[in-house]
Amino acid sequence: MTRKTIVRTSPADPLLARAEELDALDAILPFARRDQLATLLTDGDVATLKHLAKEGMGANTLRALASDLGYLEAWCELATGAPLPWPAPESLLLKFVAHHLWDPVERAEDSSHGMPDDVEIGLRAKGLLRVDGPHAPDTVRRRLTSWSILSRWRGLAGSFTAPSLKAALRLAVRAAPRQRRRKSRRAITADVLTKLLATCNGERLVDLRDRALLLTAFASGGRRRSEVADLRVEDLVDEDQVHADPRNPASPLLPCLTVHLGRTKTTTTEDQAHAVLIGRPVVALKRWIEESRIESGPLFRRIDQWGNIDRRALTPQSVNLILKSRCKLAGLDAEMFSAHGLRSGYLTEAANRGVPLQEAMQQSLHKSVTQAASYYNNAELKNGRAARLLV
Repeated sequence: MTRKTIVRTSPADPLLARAEELDALDAILPFARRDQLATLLTDGDVATLKHLAKEGMGANTLRALASDLGYLEAWCELATGAPLPWPAPESLLLKFVAHHLWDPVERAEDSSHGMPDDVEIGLRAKGLLRVDGPHAPDTVRRRLTSWSILSRWRGLAGSFTAPSLKAALRLAVRAAPRQRRRKSRRAITADVLTKLLATCNGERLVDLRDRALLLTAFASGGRRRSEVADLRVEDLVDEDQVHADPRNPASPLLPCLTVHLGRTKTTTTEDQAHAVLIGRPVVALKRWIEESRIESGPLFRRIDQWGNIDRRALTPQSVNLILKSRCKLAGLDAEMFSAHGLRSGYLTEAANRGVPLQEAMQQSLHKSVTQAASYYNNAELKNGRAARLLV
């Protein structure tokens, strides 16, 4: 009689299984942090994210939700010793506000005020907390909004509209004033962009990619880093050549492309948002596509140290790191610039060159006239006579 050997396999490592589930969302969540998220998120969290992806939620929104959810899970575990409950009780929401918006003066006198030391140390050890002092009110509001959205998608209601929470937020913001800082301390105007492009004059693939990326991001209206990372070859449409000076039919003809942007921060897929590229950015893009031999899929991709091109798109964070790397090569202080500087720089440059505000907004896709006009107001003040009365 032959005895059969029965091999019993142990259940898969839950963290590994969760990481594999997140890998299935790779097209929407191209994080370098997937392994970290696997340790922070529960099986229920991953299931919720997959459901949201299936329902067609925008990739940028889904990235933000995943990031916020990972932070909330980690904070709750450290602050209460238990996983994030669903729905969240009012007391936990108030604790979240108290831990993130507090009075620095009161904290100096009472160490128990604000976020407890053990919670802060734990979040820093996980790489989830980098700021010193109270959080920005907008960050706290965004995470509460994400928390509320995720609760609703689970078919649950929380206490996010409770008067006590609204009052706590209002009072905490008053108690923890923060000077509003621009996302990029300095705008990347044409003179700065020229210095960055000078570092991309080589013939290496990485130089061709970065040159095309910087020119495209700036010339298309100062695209957000997430929008640049999401661009695909299929989003580019060749157009007829146009005159360098539209008022002069004798001016040189330049190549032209339409870039379809899909859903952006201020538009939806139904809006068919697009920008037009003319001249140098088109030449740089076509050179990159030709040399990289990318025929479809993500337009801007990671390149390893041996010059091999990855099939995956760059992450939004990678776009930011590329810009900072080029700043260092150009001899600029990388701490003063971020990818958002391309957006503010585009509007600032448009204002300096006398481009009408509405025309610039058509390219940048700003919905808020007030926000876009702030760059124009600064340019007008610097270029006008009113500030020169005592020169």
